[in-house]
Amino acid sequence: MSATPRAFAISITPFAEAGELDEARFRAHLRRLADAGIGIYVGGAGSGEGYTLSRDETRKLLEIAVDEVKGTVPIRAMGVEPRTADQMVDFLKLAEACGVDAAQVYSLDVGHGHAPRPDELKAYYGEVLGAVSIPLVFSTHQSVGYVIPPEVIFALFKEHDNLIDLNCSHQDISYLTSLIEGLKGRANIFVGGPHQATLCLSLGGYGFLTSEANIAPNLCMTVVNCYEAGDMHGMFNAYGKVIRLFTTTYANGGIRAAKAVLNAHGVAGGWPRRPRLPIEDDALQAVLKVIRDEKIDAIENWHEWQFKDEAVFTTAIS
Repeated sequence: MSATPRAFAISITPFAEAGELDEARFRAHLRRLADAGIGIYVGGAGSGEGYTLSRDETRKLLEIAVDEVKGTVPIRAMGVEPRTADQMVDFLKLAEACGVDAAQVYSLDVGHGHAPRPDELKAYYGEVLGAVSIPLVFSTHQSVGYVIPPEVIFALFKEHDNLIDLNCSHQDISYLTSLIEGLKGRANIFVGGPHQATLCLSLGGYGFLTSEANIAPNLCMTVVNCYEAGDMHGMFNAYGKVIRLFTTTYANGGIRAAKAVLNAHGVAGGWPRRPRLPIEDDALQAVLKVIRDEKIDAIENWHEWQFKDEAVFTTAIS
């Protein structure tokens, strides 16, 4: 396996129409992502619909991912925001037992809109980070409603050698800059989502996480491949397409739209799981128009990834 990719897909979890995990579609989806050379996170809270998964289903996802593509691209367990250190430790031990390459340590969500104090954060991470020997990725995420102080993060990276990377999902540019500067030479810094990807790279960060890669992994990898080759025209051309896909997809249902787009092209996508419901046809057509206008279908070669089984998706491409 080559060096850490500069882009990671936050993988969808394909479900059958009745709501059960669709293993065949998940395996097909993983193979398509791996073929593009992009790294893969599985079981995430957002794109992976992780809060709807039982522990057994999470284990199954991780086992499938390891079986299907480990050694081809990095496979990482993402998980969901925990309420206690015990919940986070349980997930990390599960990930370690399944054999993934690394696992993400989410920010603590104490619930009811409250934020933990710095000393409480130190206590939480003290319990969590020493519980496993698997490589870990630190996450600081706006979803929990607070920012982890940089000095807390820097101290943790000094104390724990198994912290390898950091995922930053905040809109504050000064915060991102301080993390990149403070961890220079110690960890790879990724931003959550494509909207800060070029900013992160320009500041000396490493790369980005993206849900858009579920639709267009080749396009997302073109951004970072052109960057590494010094092809700025190619990078910005691809990046503009990613951002148009990002804005349109999220305006029309987010991961629901991504699954519908894949289904419409005959590629493994599957259904969302309740409480999420499928998007309406007009929302799907809005995303498909951007894909046609940006010629993303040609970049992704979807005709090579047709998924055939007894399930039929009736929404057509107009």
